[in-house]
Amino acid sequence: MRVEGRLHSERRVSSASSALSILFLGLLSNHLPGLASMGVCQGVMVVQSPERWATRDSMSKLSRAANASILIAAVLAGASPGKAQPAGPAAAAVNPLWTQQKIKNYLPHMTWPEVEDLLKRTDMVIIPVGALEQHGRHGPIGTDYLNGTEKGLLIAQKTDVLVAPILLPGQSPYHMGFPGVITLSSETIERVYVEAAQSLIRHGFKRILFLTAHSGNEATVRFIVDRINQETPGIAVELNQAAQTVREPRATTSPPPQAKPRPFDRHGGVGETSDSLYLTPNLVDLGAARMAHLTVPPQLKSTYERMQQGDRAAELVFLAEALKAKETGKHSSTREMSDMGQWSELDPATATAAAGQTATDRFVADAVAFIDDWKRMRPRVDP
Repeated sequence: MRVEGRLHSERRVSSASSALSILFLGLLSNHLPGLASMGVCQGVMVVQSPERWATRDSMSKLSRAANASILIAAVLAGASPGKAQPAGPAAAAVNPLWTQQKIKNYLPHMTWPEVEDLLKRTDMVIIPVGALEQHGRHGPIGTDYLNGTEKGLLIAQKTDVLVAPILLPGQSPYHMGFPGVITLSSETIERVYVEAAQSLIRHGFKRILFLTAHSGNEATVRFIVDRINQETPGIAVELNQAAQTVREPRATTSPPPQAKPRPFDRHGGVGETSDSLYLTPNLVDLGAARMAHLTVPPQLKSTYERMQQGDRAAELVFLAEALKAKETGKHSSTREMSDMGQWSELDPATATAAAGQTATDRFVADAVAFIDDWKRMRPRVDP
């Protein structure tokens, strides 16, 4: 009876050991890279030292099952697939959502000694001016803020210049018909950016390049630039305008009408979506993209048709009246003119990261060329 009981007990231990081993092998196949980096796995089934998992006559099946349980617990406790885990207590103190790497010349990532060191090489700062507004069913609400900041950072990797984003939202009252949009008054935007510029000027960043990443901020940015130039020791320019000086000047008169209307593609359309696919690819849900049905107010139809033909005067008049808050009574808010939210006759699903890269690379190259030329024209602004 004692022998039978012992055999029965061993069979139960063997079954438990086998079950745990199967579970352990399944977990190990998913977590092997993480375990290897922790020193948990060396080879395939050897942990820390060959003796730990070597088959020995003196090791009972129950002991092996217990060891497997301990390793399974280690896997479940935090060995992530494909990620090297730091040794020691610090491993448990890592924010799992933090994925950013430190970026050169990016003010939020810098220490004050690093800013002090940068000031020895440059007195220039790029301030992106973006927005928090809808970009169709497929584009993130932070498109303008994110894309503007990313372009600034790409520039700062090629020439020494600080990148200092200040505000996420901008002036977007005409998008308020869509959930999630945040809009600020032009007075608030002006005051915040002027005061921020004054802080940077005080530290020594006296040449300021405002990167307008949302067209609704253009008029306000022009006023901010003028205030800085008129009222402070700083010197400010708008970077899009500055970059355009690098290439051939654009025509100042309206081109002749085209035989075929030019597709209307602006906010949230193929062009902007392509930029986002290159700059912030994991935030674009291209599968959710839908063509917008545009409704042009009767009073703007003639102007809209002329604008499609390339008439610059019609474009000026159209944009002066279109994309205005619902409260103005112009019937040209985004929700009143577009069911999807984008201002485009094209299918945003046809956007490509390659097209976004081409446009971004061109802008970055032109901006860098302007900044380097400004440095040559006037090496430093006197303290």
